Amino acid sequence: MYLRTLAKTVLAVSDSFPVLMLTGPRQVGKTTLLEICAKADGAAPRGYVTLDDMDARTLARHDPALFLQTWPPPLIIDEIQYAPGLFSAIKIIVDRDKRNGLFWLTGSQKFELMRGITESLAGRVAIIDMLGLSQAERDHRGDASQPFVPTAQWMSAARAASASRPKPLMAVFAQIWLGSYPRLNAQGPKARDVFYRSYIQTYIQRDVQDVLKVSDQTAFNRFLGAVAARTGQLLNYANLARDVDVDAKTAKAWLSVLESSGLILLLQPWHTNLTKRLVKTPKLYFLDTGLAAYLTKWPDAASLEAGSMSGAMLETWVVSEIVKSYWHNGLQGHFYFYRDTDQQEVDLLIESGDTLYPVEIKKTASPSQHAGRQFSVLDKLGKRIGPGAVLCLVARDIPLSASVTAVPVGYL
Repeated sequence: MYLRTLAKTVLAVSDSFPVLMLTGPRQVGKTTLLEICAKADGAAPRGYVTLDDMDARTLARHDPALFLQTWPPPLIIDEIQYAPGLFSAIKIIVDRDKRNGLFWLTGSQKFELMRGITESLAGRVAIIDMLGLSQAERDHRGDASQPFVPTAQWMSAARAASASRPKPLMAVFAQIWLGSYPRLNAQGPKARDVFYRSYIQTYIQRDVQDVLKVSDQTAFNRFLGAVAARTGQLLNYANLARDVDVDAKTAKAWLSVLESSGLILLLQPWHTNLTKRLVKTPKLYFLDTGLAAYLTKWPDAASLEAGSMSGAMLETWVVSEIVKSYWHNGLQGHFYFYRDTDQQEVDLLIESGDTLYPVEIKKTASPSQHAGRQFSVLDKLGKRIGPGAVLCLVARDIPLSASVTAVPVGYL
């Protein structure tokens, strides 16, 4: 079973909240996951309705109370963003019936969903963010998948789980090129181009059309390609808008929809009042590298590995895997990057409690003993700095210094 880690998370969270909201891009398997959870041993019988069904959507919008009499809890409601009026009706039921696990909801437009939740279900709903298959889930070691943090304890568990699965360079880039959508992983590389072409036409454009009423689909397609070409880079709104021939306000609006749809992550720079010499611009990452590779027209994994975006795609994939390791365990994760005006940079900072864990991502199998020396720039931040990691293509973890370890990307 691909989604063991997240299934356990869903069942555990559902035992503690009356409403569970599972958000994420279309086609990452939200419905399939909830159906698996509904069939778990000891689970109560649970109904299912999707608001992609126009009859159900119409009833939900015009008579939410009757809708919930027609489909009473325990219930899965798919794509609830189409009927935000349901949130108030659900609140009435969960306030009257004090049981947990009454409603499992899914949605693909987090911005719209959060507005409805804040107004009606605050304190009654647990929110879980879902992305495509993680490497651990794809390798059927989901039970061993823990939130990434470069401590000796995490390293020991990852080493044991991955001992028989070293990941050579081309195996990593085959994953990067194919992407993480469950259906595509089941069908294989031959289905890739058709899948992504249909995905863009059917899902991305429809969601954007619902929210923004985009009139120029050609410009939006150019925009998607331009955003994908910038994955792993600092985001410059003006340059992006100029390349697509739209204004900066439009570019920001379109980006906000991609972010709320779970397609991109805007990684914010670390900032404290102790230092003002930090870059304030976010870094942009696609959360599915297969989609980014398709949009930037790499025909196969070998050309992607040898091409100009090779390093950026590896960094994008590693960041998305780290994000999944938190989200799929039901945790938010606090991620940043560091860059100051002297161009000193750390790819990723993971904040846990009062500690920052620095991470560098490099496309090398022979990292230098000095590969993590730039971590010393963090000493001025006034935070405790934990052990650091250089995530790269080594076969097994290797200490580079007393506080920095080279970690195989296959451990993620």
